[in-house]
Amino acid sequence: MNRSIRFTLIVLVALSVLAGFAMQHPVKAAAKLKVAVVTDVGKIDDGSFNQSAWEGAQKGAAAIGSDKPDYIETENTADYANNIALFADKGYDIIVTVGFGMGDATIAAAGKYPKIKFIGVDQFQGKDVANVTGLIFHEDVSGFLAGVLAARLTKSGIVAGVYGTDQVPPVVRFKEGFENGVKYVAKDKVKVISTYYPGGLDKAFTDPVWGAQTADQALTQGADVVFAAGGQTGNGGLIKVAEKTTTDKPLYCIGVDTDQWLTVPQAHPCLVSSAVKLIVDGLTDLIKSASDGSIKGGNFFGKAGLAPFHDFEKVVPADVVKEISDIKAMLDGGQLNTDGTVPTPAATMAATASK
Repeated sequence: MNRSIRFTLIVLVALSVLAGFAMQHPVKAAAKLKVAVVTDVGKIDDGSFNQSAWEGAQKGAAAIGSDKPDYIETENTADYANNIALFADKGYDIIVTVGFGMGDATIAAAGKYPKIKFIGVDQFQGKDVANVTGLIFHEDVSGFLAGVLAARLTKSGIVAGVYGTDQVPPVVRFKEGFENGVKYVAKDKVKVISTYYPGGLDKAFTDPVWGAQTADQALTQGADVVFAAGGQTGNGGLIKVAEKTTTDKPLYCIGVDTDQWLTVPQAHPCLVSSAVKLIVDGLTDLIKSASDGSIKGGNFFGKAGLAPFHDFEKVVPADVVKEISDIKAMLDGGQLNTDGTVPTPAATMAATASK
């Protein structure tokens, strides 16, 4: 037997042995990461903040090849820690907690479960915790743009805001941004009626009846544009404005957090736009980062702005569209503050460098 034939036979035998070994000892596939979501007292189908977080979690899980996330809708604020622990104790790898109110419970859980990656939506991280990342937004920017839009649309010279509790900083930023946007373009020519939910976190975002009553009260006071920033509570306000608008006397409403044209169809008769936080995109990116190990503790700023005008494209004049675009560019570039003031050149450079 010549050398080449002998070598070929040796190779074939070796390959057969390796194949048999592989069949007896198959290589284990990498385990899929498990993703879970714990909401505050809102629901994952609220058509607003929580729904966006849930959609972002699903999109992020799909992007990393994980199964559809599991979720718990918190019913009582006292259950935050227990609800997080239900997933942590079952070995979930990425836990998304939704809402400012869950911040302390998230930090506490991260200390107890250091191997789990926590993403806190709307939770500013003031503490250096390596396995917690806060997904936060410049709500004052999107609120400011909503205020500009409202000031340009009003015929009565009165606009209104219906808000969740002032115990939640993002809600406060929406309100203040909206008021400052109105003032920036209308000076004192447009009056703003602003109303916070009078109760606490447990019901502030789940009371559409109060939202509807408050919006209706603003309409009776002459408002013809209503900005509603309060989850299901705000949705009640949007729907009430939609019920009251007529062809002869059109009323307008502006949604919040997500493009509510897609989530609250009952508001279509009045819904000109929404002050959006791109929660879906931001959360998707963070889940991918958690999967590949590049995620960092601290704060991650998602994008904010205005949603499309949809059926109201012809209602919003072209010069207003350009004005809003120009103002957005100034806000993003640091040439304009959301309190309506113009920063110094040094402050502008610092703001641009930080983005």
